Parts: sequence; structure tokens; C-alpha cells
Amino acid sequence: MTRFYEQHGRRPRRAACLAAAVAMAAGSAVMLTAPAAHAEVVDVDYQCKTPIGNKGAVSPIDIKSTPSGGAYKLVMSFEKGVSSSPVELGKGAMKPSALIKLGGAESGTVPVAGPPNDQPIPANTPIKISDLSGTYTPKGSGKVTFTAATLTIKALGTTTTCTPSNSPKPSLTLDVKGSGGSGGSGGAAVGGSSGQLPQTGPADSAIALGTLGGTVLLAGAAGALWLTRRRQRA
Repeated sequence: MTRFYEQHGRRPRRAACLAAAVAMAAGSAVMLTAPAAHAEVVDVDYQCKTPIGNKGAVSPIDIKSTPSGGAYKLVMSFEKGVSSSPVELGKGAMKPSALIKLGGAESGTVPVAGPPNDQPIPANTPIKISDLSGTYTPKGSGKVTFTAATLTIKALGTTTTCTPSNSPKPSLTLDVKGSGGSGGSGGAAVGGSSGQLPQTGPADSAIALGTLGGTVLLAGAAGALWLTRRRQRA
């Protein structure tokens, strides 16, 4: 009876331990591959120089990112209107663009732009800025911050420039892996290169070690099961 339990009673426990170990290894790999990103809505106090004088307005700014090959698509959103016009701006008369300032592991700016207004903008009302988008291609590796910078509004042959006056906090922070350039040279251009992000960072090394550990664990468990079955046959 004792030999029966030794041969048969331990199989379920060994199988359960093996399944738990595999699940833990898989869970560790999933946690390591999760991208590090932090975003928040930040109030930006824009001071605008217009053809008819200076104007100011505070708008909450949201910057979101979406991985796209070896780059990130950025979308900058304005929750409130900025500046105004003394005359009505007809459909398609206003064209917005802006710069997003990089910080942390990189420096420089990312240009973003939006479509012209799809509806007329009445005179003396806040100008609603459409979502502005652009592409950021990492050059360095590490944590990079994205902060609202200069906003430019072109309408009816005039240009209005709005500059943040309250030193806003970053609206987005990303942990990125660059293409090999040194961090701090910074900058990005619309229409970045495609392809997979290079696997050179410390997180990738940790993933590789986790995968190796899981492989070794599986190999050891398989060997133990093989030895058990061999003893039973003997």
C-alpha cells in the first residue's frame, strides 16, 4: 500500500506543482512586458499674441500615445477654447498646430497639427482647438516626458502665437527604447520610421531571464516525471 501511494499518490501533486510553476513564470513574463506610461490632464495658462492685442485663456491639456512600430503616435487634446476672433471664422478658415516639449531622457520638441475647423466659429467666442496629432520616434532610452508648449493658430492670413505662462507639468511620461542614439539629442518628426522597437533595454534582459528560468523549470519537471515513470516500469 505504501508503495502504491509512493507511485500513484504523488502524481497529482507533482502535476499541480508543475502547473503552478508554469503559471507563475507566464505571469512574470506578462508583468515584465507591460509598457510603463503615465498620463494626466494638466491646466495650461496660454498667453496669446494676436493681431488685435494680447489674450489669455486656461485650457486643460491631455496628451495620449499609441505605439506604432518603432514610434509613438501622439494626440494632444484641448478641453477648452483658446483665444478668440473679432470676426466670424468660416468653415476651414482656422488651422491649428503646436509643439510638445520633450524632457527627461530626451530634449527637443515634437510638432503636432490638426485639421481646419469643420464648423464656423462665431466672433468673440473661444476658439475650440481640434485634436492635434504627430509622431514621436525615440532616439534615446529611458523615461521621457511630454509637456504642452507653443500653440499656433493661423486664420484669415494672420498668425496668433500662444505660449504657456504657468510652467505646466508634463501631461505624459513614457518609458521608451531608442534606436541607438544618445539620450538628450532629442526631437522627433512627423511620419517616423516603422518596424519593431529594438529589444536592447534592461526590461528585455529581465524578460529573457524570466523566459530562460521558465524553460529550465519545465525541463527539470519533465526530467523528474520521466525518471518517475522509468522507476515504475522497472
